[in-house]
Amino acid sequence: MYPLAQILHSLGYYLTGSDNNDTETLQAVRDMGIPVYLGQRAENIKGADLIVHTAAILPDNPELVAAKESGVEVLERSQLLGIITEQFGNAICVSGTHGKTTVTSMITQILVMRGDDISAVIGGKLPIIHGSGRAGKSDTMVCEACEFQDHFLNLAVDTAVILNVDEDHLDYFKNLDNIIKSFHKFCENTTRTIVINGDDANSQKALEGISGKEIITFGWKPENQWYPENIRHTDKLLTEFTIMHEGKPFCEAALHVPGEHNILNAVAAAATAANAGASPEDVSKGLESFRGAGRRFEKYGESGGITVVDDYAHHPAEIEVTLRAASELGFDRVWAVHQPFTYSRTSLLLEDFAKVLSIADKVVLTSIMGGREKNTLGIHTKDLAEKIPDSIYFDEEDHDPNFELCAQYVCENAAPGDLIITLGCGDVNKLSRRILELLESKYN
Repeated sequence: MYPLAQILHSLGYYLTGSDNNDTETLQAVRDMGIPVYLGQRAENIKGADLIVHTAAILPDNPELVAAKESGVEVLERSQLLGIITEQFGNAICVSGTHGKTTVTSMITQILVMRGDDISAVIGGKLPIIHGSGRAGKSDTMVCEACEFQDHFLNLAVDTAVILNVDEDHLDYFKNLDNIIKSFHKFCENTTRTIVINGDDANSQKALEGISGKEIITFGWKPENQWYPENIRHTDKLLTEFTIMHEGKPFCEAALHVPGEHNILNAVAAAATAANAGASPEDVSKGLESFRGAGRRFEKYGESGGITVVDDYAHHPAEIEVTLRAASELGFDRVWAVHQPFTYSRTSLLLEDFAKVLSIADKVVLTSIMGGREKNTLGIHTKDLAEKIPDSIYFDEEDHDPNFELCAQYVCENAAPGDLIITLGCGDVNKLSRRILELLESKYN
């Protein structure tokens, strides 16, 4: 909701809002001069001409109930985003089960640095645009396209980017075949160009039967139009490589975000940005200056020789690449402090979560953040912890995530040379900040 608020506010619309959790983002909205209520109540919608809500709002939410009874038009967030994308002649929409925010950020970084006055909607904060949204005056928009509940099918897509297709949101899709069908529809809806992972079998299945579009492939293999070569890991957080196009060097890239997956993300961003007019120099300069989006392997600080990082990873495949990248950085031990998100995902992928979290040397689990769900499955953090040897868990007590107890445990047991990485798409980044506060108090 934050980038939509940024864009609409910059266009002169009068906005109000509400949330049930006081966060830095909420304060950033208030700093824009937008009145925001803490807590959702029926009276909050008074005087509104249009009411927009996220999919996280439950049907019995009093504000949403009042909105639907008010006679005022009510939209889900992705419907409003779809309306906004219709205003642009070149809407670049980045989809995929993993990596959307990073690639959307990379493309935005490249195009903004080359001087393009683009608009952007990103699922994380990007320093160069001072937030997660930007309202520009050009005909180009870069936005994240999430497949959750087929939301990306609401978008007016001119250039589609498909990074990968994997099992997720199974409470809605039920199986992988249905996910692939939705990505196929996403391809069908695209008016002009599809930039797609040529190495990913599921992505290629989604492309079957699609015609009349320009197809641009990227991947690890030279059979793709875009691929990396000559990869050099020169530092803990620096990887250098050559981006190849049609068998010839396109540009040199220096990447300051770790992990093999981010090399492929950079290649996807390069292919997309070049298709939008970026030169080799533009791509090289943009990627070299990119330091990650907010909550994507974001370093919060270091104290007593202990480094604290936060990452949005909340699906087993995302957690796996994040922890493997972390384990290759040369720290003595990697701590994974994970907040499971939604009861359905935790239950359906319990074995997968246990397997990938075990990559870390130490695993600490908070209670499950239900998000848009109620715990009808009877799943608890304990069920996950029992499958991870020597893990520690702090389960729910009256919906308290026990962040303070968790932070105290981590700080008491971490040692110089350790990397602590908090993982999850909920509010686990609050825990990162608290851990760093306690470490600074302990060592300074």
